[in-house]
Formats: sequence, structure tokens, C-alpha cells
Amino acid sequence: MDNTDLPNALTQDELRVGAWSEIRELLELQLDPLGRRAMAALAPRSGERALDIGCGGGETTLDLSRAVAPDGAVVGVDLSAAVLAFAECAATSCERVRFVQADAEVHAFESASFDIAFSRFGVMFFADPVAAFINIHRSLKLGGRLAFVCWRALEENLLDRLPLEAASAHLPPQPAQEPNAPGPFSFANPDRVRDILTEAGFGEIEITAYDEQVGSGDVDAMLAVCSRIGALGKILRENPELRATTLPAVRAALAAHDGADGVKLNAATWVVTARVSAEA
Repeated sequence: MDNTDLPNALTQDELRVGAWSEIRELLELQLDPLGRRAMAALAPRSGERALDIGCGGGETTLDLSRAVAPDGAVVGVDLSAAVLAFAECAATSCERVRFVQADAEVHAFESASFDIAFSRFGVMFFADPVAAFINIHRSLKLGGRLAFVCWRALEENLLDRLPLEAASAHLPPQPAQEPNAPGPFSFANPDRVRDILTEAGFGEIEITAYDEQVGSGDVDAMLAVCSRIGALGKILRENPELRATTLPAVRAALAAHDGADGVKLNAATWVVTARVSAEA
């Protein structure tokens, strides 16, 4: 689809950021427990200097800053200036945090300047993931640690799959996705992830499956999120005329999973850790 075909001639990225800004607090309820699992595996320590890759609105950057306090520091990196504006506002009172609009795949980080690198769902979109992780590896000190959380396959993620399947009868045929093309599920194959990190120079690689039932609250909250982001959200952002026919079916599917704690759906992730050799 040409950008001129999009509503109000907005680019796909502008549509994505606009949708994210509308539901970012609800989305954070889903992602926070998944990110915390990866951060626990990273085990940040006081005084360390941390890199947050694809930091988004800065929630994980602030979590890292608290973990490395009082003497550590954190640099959050994201491609989107609009998203980083939210991060800057959230971190106005934290002197240990700095944000950089950049692509971590090619940005000229100072060599061996970080003790740790972290990402919550921010590493699956690199055009050249080996080059990106070589760059990240170069930015870490000897013995530096890496941890990130990424999605397993769509088929395992009811969180994304249920809305898409509920709406499928009302959607036009979707193009097949190349499994290794940049996107949310490009790191679903753990062997591929291991090969990428090994080629980039990392060692002590551990890839652990982690599942958790997550949600954003009641049916309305979950519908707001899944209709704006994720697999279904992407289709509806580009084809807003489909919302009227798809959303009733999605609402009914979500309602079937409603309970005392709201709608909870399975999130299937990999928690990945690795290390830079301690020897030059």
C-alpha cells in the first residue's frame, strides 16, 4: 500500500505511534510483567551503565535507572522521536537517564561503554540482526551482559492470535509473512536467535520459554488495545473502514475469556540472556 492511500496521508509509522499513544497505559499492563521477567534475568546492579534498546515510552528505562541507582546511568534508544517525547516527559526528574533517537543497528555507540544491555520487544525489527547485535556487542564492556524478551510464534500467542482469528471472516486475505522478515515474530525460532547472537560474538547464550496470562483490564480495555496494535491492529490502522464489521466479533471472543481479573490471554515469549567474553 502506498502511503498516499492511508487515512489523511499519514505514514504507517505515524499511524502506529498515534495508536500506541491512545492505549499506551493499557498496553503497559500487558507488557510490564513480561519485561520484568527479562530484567530479573539480567540482574542489573547498582553503579552499572545500561543500554535500553527500543525503549519506547521509557518505562523500562526508568526501571533500569532504579535498579542501577544511586550511581549508575541508563541510555534509552528508540527510532521514534514522537515516542521518545513521552519518555522524556516521564523521566524529567531522573538525572541518571538520557534518551537518544537512533537505530541501534547502526548508531555509533562509544565502544565498551555499557555494562548491560536490555530490550523489551525491541530487537525483532532489525533489517540486519547480526549487524545490530555486533554493534550492541561492541558497545558492551568485557564481561558485559545482554538480556531481552521477544515473542514466540503467533500460533502460541493467544494474546495476538485470538483477536485476529475472531476478525478473520471480515478481513481481506492477508499476504504471507516471511518467517525471518523484521517483525514481531521474527525471533520465534530459538535456533535462529542463538545463531544470530553467536555470529555477533556473544557467548553463554540461554533462551528460556516464558508464558504468562496477561491483560489490560476488562473487555473494553482489551478491545481498545488489540484493535490498535498487534497483528489485528496493524490491519485496522491501514483499513479503518473494517472496524465496524470486525470489532463486534472480537469483543465476543474476548468476552469468553473475561473473569474476576478481567480478560487474560496467554503471552508466549523467549527470555534471552548472553554475555560478552571477559577476555579481550
